[in-house]
Amino acid sequence: MASHNNKRVHIATFGCQMNAYDSKRMAGMLAEMGYTEAQGPDAADLIVLNTCSVRRLAEEKVYSYVGELKRLKREKPWLIIGVGGCVAQQEGDRLLKRLPHLDFVFGPDAVTSLPELVTEAMQGKRQALTKLGPPARPGRIIVPAEPGLRAMVTVMTGCDNFCSYCVVPYVRGRERSRPAGEVLEEVAALVEAGVREITLLGQNVNSYHDPDSGLDFAGLLGRVNEVQGLWRIRFTTSHPKDLGQGLIEAMAGLDKVMEQMHLPAQSGSNRMLKAMNRGYTRERYLEQVRRLREKVPQVALGSDIIVGFPGESQEDFDQSLSLLREVRYDFLYSFKYSDRPFTKASRIEGKLEEEIKSARLVELQALQREIGLEEHQAQAGRVEELLVEGPAKHGRGLMSGRSRAGRVVNFSGPPELAGSLVMVNVTQGRENSLAGELLPATGEYKA
Repeated sequence: MASHNNKRVHIATFGCQMNAYDSKRMAGMLAEMGYTEAQGPDAADLIVLNTCSVRRLAEEKVYSYVGELKRLKREKPWLIIGVGGCVAQQEGDRLLKRLPHLDFVFGPDAVTSLPELVTEAMQGKRQALTKLGPPARPGRIIVPAEPGLRAMVTVMTGCDNFCSYCVVPYVRGRERSRPAGEVLEEVAALVEAGVREITLLGQNVNSYHDPDSGLDFAGLLGRVNEVQGLWRIRFTTSHPKDLGQGLIEAMAGLDKVMEQMHLPAQSGSNRMLKAMNRGYTRERYLEQVRRLREKVPQVALGSDIIVGFPGESQEDFDQSLSLLREVRYDFLYSFKYSDRPFTKASRIEGKLEEEIKSARLVELQALQREIGLEEHQAQAGRVEELLVEGPAKHGRGLMSGRSRAGRVVNFSGPPELAGSLVMVNVTQGRENSLAGELLPATGEYKA
C-alpha cells in the first residue's frame, strides 16, 4: 500500500467536455489531499470513473471497465473505487448493490463532496450521493497545477429542453447558471496560471442567465472578453431554438471570441425534429445558419446528427443527408439512436433494426468526410492566426496549432513557438487537418 504522502489516483473520463472539466476539478481537489496522478489503474490507490449515460454504448463501457477492476481490488484490498457522473446519477444505490467492489457513487452535483467520499471510504463507508442539488455554486475556484494553454469553464449545468431522446435533464437536473462573477474569477485564475484559450461550457450555453444580475450569454461573453491576458474564447453547446441575434452580434463584434459554433441539428427532417421535441423546424435552423454566416462569414459550423430515431423513414434520413449538403459542416458528431432511461423516445414504437441504423450511419459519415475534405481544401491560400499547441501528433518535426475557426494546422517551425500566436499561409487541406507555412513574425503576436 502507498504511504500517506505517496497516494496515486487514476481518473478515467467518459463522455462530454463537461465531464472532462469535472475531472480536472476532481484532480485539483485530490491533489490537495496529497494524490498524484497514476500512470494507469494498475498503479493507483484510488480510481475514479467519471461517466456518461447519454448513449447506451458509453454506459456499457462503464460497466465493462468497473467489472475489470474487480481483479485489482482482490490484489490490492486497500484500493478505493468510485463512480461519478451521469451513470452514477442514473443508477445511484443500484450500482453499489450490483458491484460489491465499488466504494462510492456520486452524481455531477456532488463533485465537490469527493474529498469527503474518499476519506469516508477509507474508513469503510460505502455510499451514494445522487441528490440533484439547488443552484450550483461551487464556492471555491479549483485550478489544476498545470492547466496548459487551453482550459474549460462550466457556466451552467442541467437542461430544461427535455428532447425526447435525451437523458440529460434527468441526470444533470434543470438549468442552473453560475454567477457571472464566479465565472470571471475562475477565468482570471486560469489565465494567471498560463491558460490563453477558454471554452465556456453548458448543456445549452445560449440560455445562460446570471442568477444575480440577469446578464445573458452574449453579455457574459463581453465580460470574459475583457479579461487581461486571455487571447481566445470558445463556447459549446448552443441550442438552435435559443440562438438569438445578440449572440450572433457578440461573435461578430468581440475580438477574442473565435469564429466557431457547434449548433446541433439532430435531424434534417421536420417530422423527426417534432418527434424529438427540438422546438424548431429545418427552415428555422437554416435561417439561423444564414444569419450567423451573414455576420460571421468565416464561421466554422459543427453539428450533431442522430440516425435511426424511432419511426425514421428513408425520406427522413435523406432529409438529413440533404441538410449536410446544404449547410456543409466543418465537423460533425453522428450517432445511432439508442434508448435511454426515463426518456419519452424509449417508449415510442417503430424502433429501427440495428442493420438499418448502422448502414445509415456509414452513409452519413461518408458524406461528411467528403464535405469536410472539400471544406478543408477550400482553405488553401488563406492566411490564418494559430495558437501553437506544440509538436504535431504525427511529428516529423512539425508543429501544430489551431486556427480561430478551430481547425488544426500543421507547419514547419521551431519548438519554441509553442504557446504563442503565429500567422501561417494554408497550403493544403487534408481530411482531419490543414498544412501551412509559417509567415515572418509581424511583431504584434505574443511569443
